[in-house]
Amino acid sequence: MIPLAYYIVFATVLFCIAVTGMFLNRKNVIVLLMCIELMLLAVNTNFVAFSRFIGDPAGQVFVFFILTVAAAESAIGLAILVLLFRNRGTVNVAEIDSLKD
Repeated sequence: MIPLAYYIVFATVLFCIAVTGMFLNRKNVIVLLMCIELMLLAVNTNFVAFSRFIGDPAGQVFVFFILTVAAAESAIGLAILVLLFRNRGTVNVAEIDSLKD
């Protein structure tokens, strides 16, 4: 059986990679959405690990709700991104932030 500490270290590494990706790349919206999904994956890993460690399946059930919300967020975010790309011709955050034109 894998110890709980390994899961916590794995989730911490995933979360740190996501935060680093958000700070290093602030221009591409697609990469920002992927970093948000990586953060959610790290949180879900912690939920599952602690749920398994404690023996209560409530954490694993909660992960299914988080995955549902994350899937809806990704679908809506990508749809908005496609519309912005069609209208503006770019996914650069610096050029999308203006609401005029």
